[in-house]
Amino acid sequence: QTRSLLGVFEEDAAAISNYINQLFQAMHRIYDAQNELSAATHLTSKLLKEYEKQRFPLGGDDEVMTSTLQQFAKVIDELSSCHAVLSTQLADAMMFPITQFKERDLKEILTLKEVFQIASNDHDAAITRYSRLSKRRENEKIKAEVTEDVYTSRKKQHQTMMHYFCALNTLQYKKKISLLEPLLGYMQAQISFFKMGSENLTEQLEEFLTNIGTSVQNVRREMDCEVENMQQTIEDLEVASDPLYLPDPDPTKFPAHRNLTRKAGYLNARNKTGLVSSSWERQFYFTQGGNLMSQARGDVAGGLVMDIDNCSVMAVDCEDRRYCFQITSFDGKKSSILQAESKKDYEEWICTINNISKQIYLSENPEEIAARVNQSALEAVTPSPSFQQRHESMRPAGQPRPPAARTSSTGSLGSDSAALSALSLDSLVAPDTPIQFDIISPVSEDLPGQAKSSGQSGRRTNPFGESGGSKPETEDSILHQLFIVRFLGSMEVKSDESPDVVYETMRQILAARAIHNVFRMTESHLLVTCDCLKLIDPQTQVTRLRFPLPNVVLYATHQENKRLFGFVLRTSGGRVESHQTSICYIFESNNEGEKICDSVGLAKQIAFHAELDRKASEKQKEIDRVKEKQQKELNKQKQIEKDLEEQSRLIAASSRSNQSSTEGQFVVLSSSQSEDSDLGEDGKKKRESE
Repeated sequence: QTRSLLGVFEEDAAAISNYINQLFQAMHRIYDAQNELSAATHLTSKLLKEYEKQRFPLGGDDEVMTSTLQQFAKVIDELSSCHAVLSTQLADAMMFPITQFKERDLKEILTLKEVFQIASNDHDAAITRYSRLSKRRENEKIKAEVTEDVYTSRKKQHQTMMHYFCALNTLQYKKKISLLEPLLGYMQAQISFFKMGSENLTEQLEEFLTNIGTSVQNVRREMDCEVENMQQTIEDLEVASDPLYLPDPDPTKFPAHRNLTRKAGYLNARNKTGLVSSSWERQFYFTQGGNLMSQARGDVAGGLVMDIDNCSVMAVDCEDRRYCFQITSFDGKKSSILQAESKKDYEEWICTINNISKQIYLSENPEEIAARVNQSALEAVTPSPSFQQRHESMRPAGQPRPPAARTSSTGSLGSDSAALSALSLDSLVAPDTPIQFDIISPVSEDLPGQAKSSGQSGRRTNPFGESGGSKPETEDSILHQLFIVRFLGSMEVKSDESPDVVYETMRQILAARAIHNVFRMTESHLLVTCDCLKLIDPQTQVTRLRFPLPNVVLYATHQENKRLFGFVLRTSGGRVESHQTSICYIFESNNEGEKICDSVGLAKQIAFHAELDRKASEKQKEIDRVKEKQQKELNKQKQIEKDLEEQSRLIAASSRSNQSSTEGQFVVLSSSQSEDSDLGEDGKKKRESE
């Protein structure tokens, strides 16, 4: 902002210089060319009329000045036809003031500008030498020389800058004086020449000129008062700014502010120029919301460096330079290594970026919330001096664990804790429960002799249900939802009946990460189906962990930070054989915590309704089998009744045939033949047997 404002003032000074040069040339023609006096006076009048068309960045709205110059232009245009040989008067009253302004004041601005540029370059060179100081082979004599060089160059730059700014501010007053004094002298010379008989010089004009003279004196007094105030301000600033000239002030006198959500300042950025070579460039960096911006010298606006929402920041050792830190984006695809000027800036930049990554800047009072969050993180967990010994003693004998995979969560269990007003800590989380920060399968960790089940880990899975060879186990699932999550940690819990378990686990894991400086998080893809939850490696598509959906008994989102969510998994085995244990897993997402919980709830509902449909289908199949059996029995009974009826009819026909005559026998024979034709082949055989 300062350099942009300085550019506006310098542009205004250049415009004033350009305009004064033209006005000086016009007045010089009046002085030198007596024969062209009328033309030169007309040109002066023309330039005065064009003052309102000039685009001065700082003086475009001065209507009084514009109207005054317009009045002068009108009078000078009327006098352009008069005879004027005023060599002495014009030299003393007109040419001298404007010459002084042009040769002294404007050149002073140019000289101060060059001195300020030289001081700025010396300061940049001193800062560059100071930044190259080695932290391992540090020579106290060289360090003292470089520090003194920085102090001297910075003080010189500051003093030069203040005098340069004072001259630029004074130029605004001198501009009015340099414009009005020559015109006033010119008009007074004309009055002296024409005396009382001039038609163009009336009492009204003399009164106008008197008012202008009074205005010039008022402007001069105002300028003198302003210059005196600026000089006093410069002296006060020099005294107050003396400790700030040191590049690395004493941290005890100037402590770092750890609750910032905005930060700006110069940093050295590391740029790789080859496979093993790199260069450092000093630029102005500032935060804007959730973005880190940089602006090179001379640029109109800053450019985006990185999105620092959900990013990670940590201190690094880089090329034997001090105060270096690295910022890594939330997806891990972009990182930047920066170097601060002092330890105070170094700590403030890390704390500020860490606060911004938690999106605290979106709240109404970000600094108060940042202070409260940092204080809560320190009060939530008290680091134990024997932490490593307790951690080692908690490991089962003969079962080595990966280093730094778990850490103990030692919390201050106050009776007046607001987060556990209804339930005590012991009823939620087992005491001395280790926290797992890395993704490690619980089966392979607790039971090293047991073989991993199919799909537990090491299996390449397509999250969209497509497979080139074997059929995946989730292919028939009607729900496939994929989310990007980062694993924060997991720990064993004693209860799985209340969401307070998830909230307490989140608190302990976040507090443990803050205390033990665990910033690295493993990113995965969480696949939600109707059968299970899967953690899939985004690069290799290998299933890291598989959680059966029936075993997920509880899930919840953080009450304030909706990016945090967790669920409780009920498993068999653990520390005690044949005993069910509950493990709470905590994840961070990209503002999708509630969506993930809704997706898990939908999956459980779909699985529940599918189970109900399966049972209803089995029951309906059983009913259909019973009905089919009853229908078969009914058909069999009807067939028996039909056979009995047929037999009765045949017996009656046989008795009638025995009592009839030969004619009757013929009729019976004929009827029997007709019946034989009606009965068919089966009926004939049955008739013959009867």
